[in-house]
Amino acid sequence: MSKIIESVPGIVSYSTVREVKGPLIVIEKTRGVAYNEIGEVIGPDGEPRMVQVVEVGDNYAVAQVLTGTLGLPAKGSTVRFYGRTLRMPVSEDLLGRVLDGKGQPRDGLPLPPAEEYLDINGEPLNPYAREYPEEPIETGVSAIDGLNTMVRGQKLPIFSGTGLPHNMLAAQVARQATVRGHEEEFAIIFAAMGLKSEEALFFLNEFRRTGALRRLVMVLNLASDPIAERILTPRTALTIAEYLAWYRDYHVLVILTDMTNYAEALRELSSSKGELPGRRGYPGYMYTDFATIYERTGRAKGKKGSITQFPILTMPHDDITHPIPDLTGYITEGQLVLSRSLWGKGIYPPFDVIMSLSRLMKDAVGEGKTRDDHKYVANQLIAAYSRALDVRNLALLVGETNLSWRERRYLRFAEQFERRFINQGYYERRTFEQTLDIAWDVISVLPEDELTNVPPDISKRYYRRSIFESIKDVGA
Repeated sequence: MSKIIESVPGIVSYSTVREVKGPLIVIEKTRGVAYNEIGEVIGPDGEPRMVQVVEVGDNYAVAQVLTGTLGLPAKGSTVRFYGRTLRMPVSEDLLGRVLDGKGQPRDGLPLPPAEEYLDINGEPLNPYAREYPEEPIETGVSAIDGLNTMVRGQKLPIFSGTGLPHNMLAAQVARQATVRGHEEEFAIIFAAMGLKSEEALFFLNEFRRTGALRRLVMVLNLASDPIAERILTPRTALTIAEYLAWYRDYHVLVILTDMTNYAEALRELSSSKGELPGRRGYPGYMYTDFATIYERTGRAKGKKGSITQFPILTMPHDDITHPIPDLTGYITEGQLVLSRSLWGKGIYPPFDVIMSLSRLMKDAVGEGKTRDDHKYVANQLIAAYSRALDVRNLALLVGETNLSWRERRYLRFAEQFERRFINQGYYERRTFEQTLDIAWDVISVLPEDELTNVPPDISKRYYRRSIFESIKDVGA
């Protein structure tokens, strides 16, 4: 017979914990327990710990302990479920605060009074209610703004590698990004998963020192925190974002770093549940799980606010075909790839512009949004740089002196493009106009008849003939 103890009216308690396995507990002889339902487990020490159901069967339930199972025995523990999913207290006063993955304060201050309680799992937008993203976000980083413009309501991830400066880039974008004309209604939700202590201190010190924390909510999960909390961290961040966007009309940029740490936690949790592994040991439902995070993004009809996502992930062994970047690429609208070779040459941010793509950029740039030449200059830069890389490879085989003067001009263009356009200071913020002006300075290293992607009327207005003539005078 089940050891069921009636405690609070309407809430049933179970003292039938069969097993504590990693971050999970297995409860036998349950009745009516639902997936994602929350509750608490109380051990012999009397300390309550929050739990969330991750698997249900005919006569059992498996729950993850959100604060860890260290020191929690199966014998003598009691579990009670609340009959609801996890709801988070949210408020506009969360701006400027530092929280943990469960939404509890990390900065030593109490939570502000709740204005709403929202389901941490979110409420997906009705596809009919979605509006097409077509308004740009200015990040202040030329390689993003000029070539792969971020669009309000877009999901645009960064594919990085171990040792590359994705943390610096995340901090720079969090500090600089804005929607022009809506600066007062722009907010950042910065969710960090599985960070080392020194990385967490870097972000905290950077945001506090530069004043960026005033318009930012930081949801911080450390590597030493329970993996169950790591699973909650992006959902906590997105719940705050949804409140600010849909209830308070903010334009919200959600930065998620590092999604690889999230995927590793998902794999560990799946292994603890005894599930059959999929590709490289990750659960077969990882695509669906990623979608529950990434798809909480967009613009909605009748709503002034919006949610844009900027997930960052490190590719294991720099393998872009690894399941984490592979599945992310299927769900999101493009990717920004960091280059180890450019980083080795001292270029920051080291964007591989040939591998990078923003699928929504074409509808978010142009007259009235950025500038009328934006689309053409971006296409020309990428086309010319692609040819320049081919010329570089040719020069390695035949020598630079055996190249034609046009080919040598492409080598000069590639050097200028990397050193002047892609490369910029960590504290240097460029507007759209400044980015495009630098682009024309770089393009004008080439002869004007090489600008095959630019209409003649655009070229006539922006091409810097003086730059080409000065280079021509001293030789190619």
